Amino acid sequence: MANPSPVANISAPGRRELSFLRVPAPKQILIGLSVCVVYILAGKLSLRLASVHPSATPVWPPTGIAVATLVAFGLRFWPSIFIGAFIVNLTTAGSILTSFGISTGNTLEAVLASYLVIRFANGRHAFERSRDILRFALYGGALSTAVAATFGVTSLTLGGYAPWSQYGLIWRTWWLGDAAGALIFTPFLLLWGANLSLKWTSRQLVEAGMVLVSLTAAAGILFGVFFHARMSGDPWTFFCTPFLVWIAFRFGQREVSAAICVLSAIAVFGTVHGRGPFVRETTNESLLLLQTFLSFMALMTLIFGAEVSERRRQEEHARVLAVSDPLTGLANYRLLLDRLDSEIKRYMRDGHPFSVILLDLDGLKKINDAHGHVVGSLALCRVAEVLHLSCRAIDTPARYGGDEFALVLPGTTSEDARRVAQRVSQRLSEDVEAPRLSVSIGIAEYPRDGLDIEHILSAADQALYNEKRRVAGRPMVTQSS
Repeated sequence: MANPSPVANISAPGRRELSFLRVPAPKQILIGLSVCVVYILAGKLSLRLASVHPSATPVWPPTGIAVATLVAFGLRFWPSIFIGAFIVNLTTAGSILTSFGISTGNTLEAVLASYLVIRFANGRHAFERSRDILRFALYGGALSTAVAATFGVTSLTLGGYAPWSQYGLIWRTWWLGDAAGALIFTPFLLLWGANLSLKWTSRQLVEAGMVLVSLTAAAGILFGVFFHARMSGDPWTFFCTPFLVWIAFRFGQREVSAAICVLSAIAVFGTVHGRGPFVRETTNESLLLLQTFLSFMALMTLIFGAEVSERRRQEEHARVLAVSDPLTGLANYRLLLDRLDSEIKRYMRDGHPFSVILLDLDGLKKINDAHGHVVGSLALCRVAEVLHLSCRAIDTPARYGGDEFALVLPGTTSEDARRVAQRVSQRLSEDVEAPRLSVSIGIAEYPRDGLDIEHILSAADQALYNEKRRVAGRPMVTQSS
């Protein structure tokens, strides 16, 4: 017998690691090249704001680009980050060795942040829950960025391109710049990369346009983009905060991440030109203060948006539970009565009758006694599935109570309802899963068999139990007389 392939003896995680060594597909090559080019362009633009050292800037979006790339596409794209960082630093200051050390630190920063975010902060879904956002801030914004700062500043000082006396200042600038890049740009890239579609109503589009214009105008006034006005002091610092809270509350994390990026661009432009509440003695100090503020604003508004979204999900879940049966997923008794009331009102408007089918699962107690309550519950779910398959989108299948079900058929006479009931019985009889199921059925038509909810349900219920008394075996379909 032939010897098995060595790869066959490797565990699943090991095979996933080996897959990184395979030749990438053309699409992956294109993604890698695109990431590398974007990284280089963002890096060269950011380094134009460097003041304490040509290689250390308080504004560094490439960290956000790198982390978002590795989280979204996988750690196998680390060479794109390494090459991009190497080219940026080699064409800025230092030697090949210092550029190698800096690019190694930048790559390790992105790989470490991405691994920790994927492992402990829910990966691409890190911004859906508050605790994951905080974990992302810790792993991606604080811990991993210290790696790049340490590698970078140490490489420059060992290579003689930076004095040891400025090690702390350069390290702080490097670390805070990378941290701000991760906290501001990674959420934007991951959230919008996962979903670019705008499923907004016309009213939401108008609201989004209004709040975007308001935020842009407020930021432009605060940071002197539109006209040079001296605005300093703590009250003006939070001038744009209400608009960010508005966006987080009304739209969500994706939209507020974009708003933070817009605010960041305007704020950096104004601060570099000596305008706004964050201006200090040096440009580097001003930008560090601004980036720290923007990072905390991004973190807080993302958490606020996540809490609002979670609250809405819980409210929606509560609404669903209020009108649905938790076992079968069908409408519950409350929703059944609501739909019957709606159909009666519809009849008052257009005069179209409707029918109600009541179904009783035969022998549920015997199924529970013979097979257990789990099988009995599954039997109820099997009936619910058949009801879903046998009715239209406008019909309402519901669990009436216990082993009884109801089906509201708008615009349907009793004769048409009879055919639906026969279809339900036939599908159940054709189901070969054990135990075999059958139902007793009763039909009532509005307004022939009753003029209100109570009487129409009573008529269908009476028809059902008349049938159960007449037929002991396979059910036949009867209608109220």
